[in-house]
Amino acid sequence: MPLSDTAIKNTKPAEKPYKLSDSGGLYLFVQPTGGKYFRMDYRFEGKRKTLALGTYPATGLAKARTLRDTAKKQVADGIDPAAHKQAAKKAKANSAANSFEVIAHEWLLKKCQDKSGRPLRLLGYLFPWLGKKPVKSIEPTDVLDCLRRIEGRGTVETAHRALRVCGQVFRYAVATGRVERDITQDLKGALPKTNGKHFAAITEPKEAAHLLRAVDGYQGSFICHCALRFAPLVFVRPGELRAAKWQDFDLEAKEWRYFVTKTSVQHIVPLANQAIAILEEIRPLTGGGVWVFPSERNPRNTEAGRCMSENTLNAALKRLGYGKDIMTAHGFRAMARTILDEVLDFRVDWIEHQLAHAVKDPNGRACNRTAYLPERHKMMQAWADYLNDLKAGAEIISINKKAG
Repeated sequence: MPLSDTAIKNTKPAEKPYKLSDSGGLYLFVQPTGGKYFRMDYRFEGKRKTLALGTYPATGLAKARTLRDTAKKQVADGIDPAAHKQAAKKAKANSAANSFEVIAHEWLLKKCQDKSGRPLRLLGYLFPWLGKKPVKSIEPTDVLDCLRRIEGRGTVETAHRALRVCGQVFRYAVATGRVERDITQDLKGALPKTNGKHFAAITEPKEAAHLLRAVDGYQGSFICHCALRFAPLVFVRPGELRAAKWQDFDLEAKEWRYFVTKTSVQHIVPLANQAIAILEEIRPLTGGGVWVFPSERNPRNTEAGRCMSENTLNAALKRLGYGKDIMTAHGFRAMARTILDEVLDFRVDWIEHQLAHAVKDPNGRACNRTAYLPERHKMMQAWADYLNDLKAGAEIISINKKAG
């Protein structure tokens, strides 16, 4: 007799496994533990085989019969249902393993140098629509649709940043053999240009002196205070400052070496005595962990935790009375670039090297990262000494007066 839902529901386990037949090779297999499984026996190429169709009650009787009929049709068409099921399962697993979100997280873990959490936040704009898609199936228009959604909220710069991060994920997928090319290259010029405004910066020595004294008097967290004092001494990009790791510092050699994601080069920052003093000051607090300036929410200071937030330094400057239209954390770079050149008369190519800008020799080749390293050590110490003099109220020569 064919099975019924009532009969299956009322079936009780026995000491040994047993079967309840339905029709067309379908039966219910009952385990002593009470588990109930739909299975189907069939013959393929002269061999007897069994196909698992599902577990009751997740798979009901009607569904099991439908799966049985599909399997019988496959056998009639010369397809082995069990082999077909395994192939489909494997394809699904491969598809999941090669989805955009899986590859993005793999890139974040293995290759992304920015551990601030910002790349993940930017990718978060893309995951709802692209995350589960196999990376091979994603078209440039799919990415553009996501970027348009970001742009529609009035954040054109965020859309550009999301595109750059998406491109890094695709290039990682290319390097690991998941796709043949980076499709984001097709989207060059597809987004409106950003307003092109420069980061606000104080470049006049007299105003810089007031800023540096205000920074010294900051009353916020100790970690933020150290980072704020360290920033003008090294004038690196804010993201590089926040993501500074203790393992990259050699205090005996007075150097900080790390990888610059923006230009894809290794960078060396000579450390003045004043910079070393700040590192020694904060080391008892954070030196036992990963980040020099960890997030306040990362008390254990581990690799899995975050470094300082991207808004922390700008918020601190705002508390000191320097809003984003006056001075930003990025502005310390412009301050150094201007004063080192126009007041302290250091060579522009030395300054550009220290800013980690792309510098080429007369033959058009990229200069070695160690170029002018002894000279840059002297420059960075002279810069730190100059900042000390500014804070102490030394005679200040304005840029306009010097130029005149």
